[in-house]
Amino acid sequence: MMKFTRNLLVITTLLPTFSTAFAQCYGSDSYQTCYDNNTGNQYNVRRYGNSTYVDGYNSNTGSNWSQTSRTYGNTTYQDGYDSNGNSWNQTIQRNGNQTTYSGTDSQGNSFYKTCTTNYDGSQNCY
Repeated sequence: MMKFTRNLLVITTLLPTFSTAFAQCYGSDSYQTCYDNNTGNQYNVRRYGNSTYVDGYNSNTGSNWSQTSRTYGNTTYQDGYDSNGNSWNQTIQRNGNQTTYSGTDSQGNSFYKTCTTNYDGSQNCY
């Protein structure tokens, strides 16, 4: 088995907040196991074509969570369960320098947000 060291972006809470975890990952491009010593999170990542499946476990809390992502053209559909077993979903649509996020968070609240990326890389969201 090959060893990869990668930064794995894990969406631990739904938009608009992202959390980036830096984990040690082992495996191939299609299947990896990653562990983050800082958080106690372990992730199993499976990639098949346009789909990515992430199953997580936290050894500090004993909690589990999952996320599925499917991309078709400029649209990504994501859904999963948080560490309390609550479901969530979101759709990400990219159109030029604009990205729109919409869905339902794990508390059942709907959201809709559009972000424009400027030439300098900064973003304006509304």
